[in-house]
Amino acid sequence: MTQEVQNGAENGVAAATAVVFSAFKPQLLVQAPKASDAVQFYKSAFGAEEVSRTMHSKRKAEQELPLVLSADLKLGSSVFSVSDLPDDAAQVKTEGSGCAFILETEDLDAAISKAIAAGAVAEGEVSEVEGSGRVGKLKDPYGYLWMISSVAKKPADVEA
Repeated sequence: MTQEVQNGAENGVAAATAVVFSAFKPQLLVQAPKASDAVQFYKSAFGAEEVSRTMHSKRKAEQELPLVLSADLKLGSSVFSVSDLPDDAAQVKTEGSGCAFILETEDLDAAISKAIAAGAVAEGEVSEVEGSGRVGKLKDPYGYLWMISSVAKKPADVEA
């Protein structure tokens, strides 16, 4: 028995089988009915590609815009989801919850300019972060913080 399994068994915790996740897919909840607008923003600002969308089938007749249950967007090799959060939802609103998304790019200035043109707001100046390259922070129109960073350049080997 490994030390971890022994410790777990001694503490009354059953030894668990390893769990392997196939993906990590963040879901951004935006105030209804703004999910369609958010999807368009992420396409314009970051070049996201919409891969699927599921609409709410039981929308009340007096409400003209159907709710988006889930719109999956591909950004680089990752996928995230955008959904409408109705006023009567029991879920906590997520704006300002301490969550940030980080994108890496070779062309930081162009990426920031494109996002601002699409409606994002710059949060401070682009700064140099040791070991991480240059980093710029943006807030999207739905309250989420995006950090866009350049890939850190490795110092050239110094010949002796």
